[in-house]
Parts: sequence; structure tokens; C-alpha cells
Amino acid sequence: MKQTGLIVTALFLLAGCTQETQNKFGRAVQNWTGTNGVLEVYAGEKLVKRFLKIDKLTTAASTTGGVDRPYRFGYGIMDENLNGIADANESKVYFEFSDYSTSYIFYENPR
Repeated sequence: MKQTGLIVTALFLLAGCTQETQNKFGRAVQNWTGTNGVLEVYAGEKLVKRFLKIDKLTTAASTTGGVDRPYRFGYGIMDENLNGIADANESKVYFEFSDYSTSYIFYENPR
């Protein structure tokens, strides 16, 4: 019975949160459960960069004004030879890309 009360209380608290707070909560759950994201960057129709094993992409926020910046960032293994496999000689790197001018696809790796 106590568990039911706790669950109902948690649902009421979550319902009272702003959409941004709910999104942050959702991202936290996603990060906790883990993902295996892949980011592919294109120049025209040509694949030019691939990052593997990404757990999330984050939208940069300004330090003042509360406005999102026009780029996203994350950490992943740079697939230097574009074979879709995190080879032993490939390292985890920090990356950024523009939301306005970068052609990209982000998806969960099916492997």
C-alpha cells in the first residue's frame, strides 16, 4: 500500500513540472538505461565523419539569458575508417556540430 502511495505522489510531482524539467528527467532516465547512439555527418551525400557509442547529444545553453545556443555536443568514439566498428586504435572524443548548417543523422546502433 505504501508503494502505491509513493508512486501516485511521484506522478503528481512529475505532472506539476515544466516541460523542460520533464525532458531533463527523461534524458536522465535515458542516460541511466544507456544507449548506443551513432552520429553520422554528411557533406552533401558523402559521409565524412561518424561517432559511435554516444550516450546522448546535448543542446548547448547560454550561461546568461537562458537561451539555447545553435549547436549540439557530446562524446563518442570517432570512427576514423568509417567501418561502423569501434576499433582498438580509435579514441573517445568530444565533438560539437551546428544545428543550422550540419547535415547529420543520429540513431541508436542496431548492433
